[in-house]
Amino acid sequence: MKTFKYTLSTMFITLFVAACSSDYLDINKDPNNPLSVSPDLILPVAQSYSAFIQESFQGQNSLGNFMMYNWAESEGSVFYGAEFRYFVDPSFYSQNFDYTYANALKQYSALNTLEGDEFGYYRAIGQVMVAYHFQLLVDTYGDVPYFEALQRGGNITPKYDKAEVIYDDLIVQLSSAINLINSTASNSAITPLMPGPDDVMFGGDMDLWKRFANTVKLRILVRLSDLSEKAEYIRNEFAVIAGEGSGLIENDVQVQLGYINEENRMNPKWAEFGQDAQGNNTIFNNATCATPFVLDFLEGTQDPRIDFIYEKPVTGHLGVRQGQLYNTPGDGEFVSEKVSNMGPGILQEPGQAAVLYTAAESYFNQAEAALKGLMPGDAKALYENGIQASFNYLGAGNASSYYSQNLNLVGWDTSSNKQEAIISQKWLALNSIDAIQSWFDYSRTGYPSNLPISDLATNSDRPVRLAYPSSEITSNGENLPAQPNVFTDKIFWAN
Repeated sequence: MKTFKYTLSTMFITLFVAACSSDYLDINKDPNNPLSVSPDLILPVAQSYSAFIQESFQGQNSLGNFMMYNWAESEGSVFYGAEFRYFVDPSFYSQNFDYTYANALKQYSALNTLEGDEFGYYRAIGQVMVAYHFQLLVDTYGDVPYFEALQRGGNITPKYDKAEVIYDDLIVQLSSAINLINSTASNSAITPLMPGPDDVMFGGDMDLWKRFANTVKLRILVRLSDLSEKAEYIRNEFAVIAGEGSGLIENDVQVQLGYINEENRMNPKWAEFGQDAQGNNTIFNNATCATPFVLDFLEGTQDPRIDFIYEKPVTGHLGVRQGQLYNTPGDGEFVSEKVSNMGPGILQEPGQAAVLYTAAESYFNQAEAALKGLMPGDAKALYENGIQASFNYLGAGNASSYYSQNLNLVGWDTSSNKQEAIISQKWLALNSIDAIQSWFDYSRTGYPSNLPISDLATNSDRPVRLAYPSSEITSNGENLPAQPNVFTDKIFWAN
């Protein structure tokens, strides 16, 4: 198994050295105090960490693709044994916990603690992104350090907080961030420091940051939407979003650092799964391919996205079951040249932006909320907008012919179970882009239906969460909860 590594592009190396220290739950231990760095230098480094957590090898997208049976392994490759065996021990994908705290959250928290009203916009961005990352941590691990984490004062052993309590506070923090943006804009007594090109997500457009804050809220509220005891709370919070008036994102939320075709300066996904600077396929490009289940689903619904999500070999699309080749000697049938590797809509170029939240997911989340009567809107139109947004990202053209088919889980009117249609189409739209969200949806809803498990699985279904990492066992053992059963102890919103 390849080790988890990352080298920031040259423009960020000095910032990385200045801003990082080994104690990732204590962000401000001198002499490496990130507050000595101006916020316009902290922000792009923080956003680069967000991109890496999402798109790198063993990042969130990779985890989701293996859990959701999107990716398998070509003949001759032996990289994904732990994934196919669902060997979820404290070392399995532990970087998603460690790297989030040590890097992304540390930097965004440094923005949060800036003193002075003139830094209001930067503090608000920090708040939004802290909420964005903590939701991912809760959805992956459940209870995590929250209220005592990232505090100044040397608390390197923070207590764990209940996932439900954290979720509620994330909504509070997102609302606070929106209010801070508004109050900063209306404060005539100051000249606020305005983010610009240093904001490699929105270019300093604070209206888009308010929309993004609302869209993170949307994700949280839809995740809670099957909990009857939260029904009134959810409706009230949707009313807050509507009353605030900024709306929701309509385009993919991306990080664009100026990735180029040079070693250590490429998009993280391309660097791991695409090609090197000389144009040679990486080992993970050759190793990673589609499963028959996802190919059959795409082909069975005449979905043109198949040739964008997965590369089509000369001999036609071919998938491999997860774990299939670990028990069967290879005879050349499933070598990389003959199987459907990651496609041109996913691996576009070394300079492609990293995706943190797709427009497709935003529309599908809105469609589910509208279907359940939690927010106004035409669920069918939102559903079809989500499909079109997926086509747009992949470069697959107009989607109307596809979603107008009289096919279950494709055409809205034909689909008897509308929620299943929404979740199934979201699964396709997030395939190889942000698939961890589909894993969360599957744990919550059981959709898409009939999702296979790996040939090497020893349980009847896939894991529903990750184990707490080894770093917490050794450094925060007194506060660490008992390790959960990763196959049965669901996150609270899935129970």
